[in-house]
Amino acid sequence: MPDTPALAPAPADLTAEDAKLVTLARSARARVAALEGAAVRDQDGRTYTGVTIALPSFGLGALQLAVAAAVAAGAATLEAAALVTEASTLDSPDAAAVRDLSGSAPVYLADATGKAFAVLSGD
Repeated sequence: MPDTPALAPAPADLTAEDAKLVTLARSARARVAALEGAAVRDQDGRTYTGVTIALPSFGLGALQLAVAAAVAAGAATLEAAALVTEASTLDSPDAAAVRDLSGSAPVYLADATGKAFAVLSGD
């Protein structure tokens, strides 16, 4: 089983851009009643969302799907990411998807109310 990435407490106040990512992740999650919702921001400030996919033939984490959408649109790097989840940790595959495009992008974890409670910091 892969190691779980180490998280730190989230800052009390997110920047407006990072708070927007949490809002987008919450909206994506609510729209389809998914287990988790995610959003990422690329180097140009464009945002992409994703939700947890669990089908009989395959599954994807919400951050994996958001990163895939960013890559499909031509993103080369990520500035930040957010995951709305009921879990208290970040799965290694989701963290790895973000790290594939950026070693320094913070990944914020937030609860269903949008309160950020943890962050995976970059290098």
